[in-house]
Amino acid sequence: MTRIIILILLIILPLVCRADLSVFACEPEWEALAREIGHDLVDTYSATTALQDPHYIQARPGLIAKVRNADLVICSGAQLEIGWLPVLLTKANNPKVIPGKPGFLEASAYVHRLEIPASVDRGQGDIHPQGNPHIQTDPRNISLVAEGLASRLIALDPANESSYQSGLAEFQQRWQQAISRWEIMAAPLKGSKVIVHHKSWVYLEQWLGMQEVANLEPVPGIPPTASHLSQLLSQFGRGEADYIIRAPFQDAKASEWLAERTGIPAIMLPLTIGGSDAARDLFSLFDDILNRLLGVQP
Repeated sequence: MTRIIILILLIILPLVCRADLSVFACEPEWEALAREIGHDLVDTYSATTALQDPHYIQARPGLIAKVRNADLVICSGAQLEIGWLPVLLTKANNPKVIPGKPGFLEASAYVHRLEIPASVDRGQGDIHPQGNPHIQTDPRNISLVAEGLASRLIALDPANESSYQSGLAEFQQRWQQAISRWEIMAAPLKGSKVIVHHKSWVYLEQWLGMQEVANLEPVPGIPPTASHLSQLLSQFGRGEADYIIRAPFQDAKASEWLAERTGIPAIMLPLTIGGSDAARDLFSLFDDILNRLLGVQP
């Protein structure tokens, strides 16, 4: 009899312990947010890491399999993943998670998108007709997406509504306290001028009151050129900016070249979780961003 009971337990325990929803996130920040709200009710996976440019990802068979088995796909949207997500969705053939269905969530749809162009042509480079998709660099946007994500989890798994609601409430309380702390900490950054490698930081800049004065890329998506860097050197040769900022997956040569000749500090900022050793979760991500801008050593 004991052996029979043990055998039954071995069969049913994996079913009892199984997460209720499988969440496929295009970027690490949305995987982390799903875990903050869903805890052990969600099984999460991120298609990308902080050391990859989310514009350019291969639709690998492993990713296709993950999407095929997902209950929810959450991505930044605004065409950030236009080069690879449609291929994943098509090949996965999972009708639950295609755009327009409850199993697909576009995070940027929950916030006010910046930099929506009045017109688009190829000469403008790699721009996004629906606005800048890098919404995760403003923590206030994270809060808005959290509300939408919790509602979607509840719609997909109504039996656990109270758990998702409590997960959201706990996260939002901690998050709003952190935002208040970050805004006090970041007060000295207001009005500072930044040169960026790529237009990844417009939401951070708006939040902190920073001013973007130039880009290392001559046009979005085109790597820095010698002629463009020379123009920037002429423009900022006496240090008329406070920072040169790049993400970890961007080549440091251009920012370091300009920094050496102008004296403007070149700083790598983590664009998402895992972009630095200190950026281990959503909270430490913003801690590390501000520490790096303020020159605080970890």
